Amino acid sequence: MPRRRRWLLKALVGTAILIAVALIAFRTVAASRERLSSRDAAPSSGRFVRSVDADVFVQEEGPADGPPVVFIHGTGAWSEIWRGSMRTIAARGYRAIAVDLPPFGFSSRPEPPDYRDDAQARRIIGVLDALKLERVTLVGHSFGARPTMQANFLDTSRVRALVLVDAALGLSAPKSAAQPAWPIRALLGIAPLRDALVSATLTNPRMTRRLLGKLISEQSAATPERVAMLQRPFVVDGTTARFGEWLRAFVTVSDRSMANQAEHYAGLRIPALVLWGERDSLTPIEQGRHLASLIPGARLVVLPRAGHIPAIEDPAGFDAALVAFLSDVNPIR
Repeated sequence: MPRRRRWLLKALVGTAILIAVALIAFRTVAASRERLSSRDAAPSSGRFVRSVDADVFVQEEGPADGPPVVFIHGTGAWSEIWRGSMRTIAARGYRAIAVDLPPFGFSSRPEPPDYRDDAQARRIIGVLDALKLERVTLVGHSFGARPTMQANFLDTSRVRALVLVDAALGLSAPKSAAQPAWPIRALLGIAPLRDALVSATLTNPRMTRRLLGKLISEQSAATPERVAMLQRPFVVDGTTARFGEWLRAFVTVSDRSMANQAEHYAGLRIPALVLWGERDSLTPIEQGRHLASLIPGARLVVLPRAGHIPAIEDPAGFDAALVAFLSDVNPIR
C-alpha cells in the first residue's frame, strides 16, 4: 500500500475514533444529567393531566371561568415559552392553557412512542377532555401547528377559533415525499448511535443558544434566562432517548394527515388568525400568505421585526394581534 494511502487510512481511523470518543462522552454526560422523573423535575406552576396515552404537563393563567385559549408549542420548546402571552391574555380575562406535547417538556413518554400528527392531535383533544373544556381557541406554533390543525379536523365541535403562528404545515410538500438516504435511515435506526448524536446536539446545553439563534431574527430574544428555560427539561430521565425516537420518526417517516393537505383548509368555517414573522427563514412569509389564502376569511398579521418565534421576538406586537383577534371572536362578557 502506498505511503500516502496508509497515511490517509490512519487519519480516517483516527478521526473516527475521536468522533466516537466525543459521542460517548456527550452521551455519558447526558445520562448523568437526566436523573429526575418528570414529576420531580416539573415546575410547581403546572400540573399533570391524563390524556389518552401520556401524563401531559399543562400550565395555566387567568380565571377558571374565562374563555379558554390553548397554546401548543413548536419543536424543542415547552409550555413555558408562552408565559408572556399567557399573562397578557389572562390579565384581560381569558383562561390561558399551555401544553407540553411529548416528547418535549415534562409530559411522560407515550407507549408506543407515536409522534405523528394524528397521535399528537388526540393527545390535545385528551387534554381538553381532562380539563372539561367544551370549546376553545387553539394557538399552534411551527411544527406544533400540525397537531393543532389535526385536532381541529378530528373534532371540529371543540374549536371556536384558530391562531396559526409561523406554521410549519408542509402544505407545499409533494404527495410522496422523498425518503432520506439509506445511511441516514440506518444511522437513526441504531438507538445508541442516534442517542449519542442527539446528546451532542438537541439535548446538549452548550448548543441551546446556537440552535435558538438559528430560528430567530431578533437575537436579543435569546436571553440567558430564556436559554435556561429551554434547557430546564434536560434533567428529566430519558430525555435524550425520547428526543431520539421523535427524531427518527420525524426524519424517516412520511406523515400524511389532514393537517398537511391543503384541500382540507377551504372547508374551515371558524375564525382564523395567521400570525407570521416577516423575517422567518424556516417558514418564509410566502407560506403564511399562502396559508391565509386557503382559509376562508382568515386574518393575516405580519410582524416586520420577527423571525420564526414572534411571541418572544416581538412580544408586544404578537400579544396585541392576539388580543385584538380574541376580542373580536370571543369577547369577554
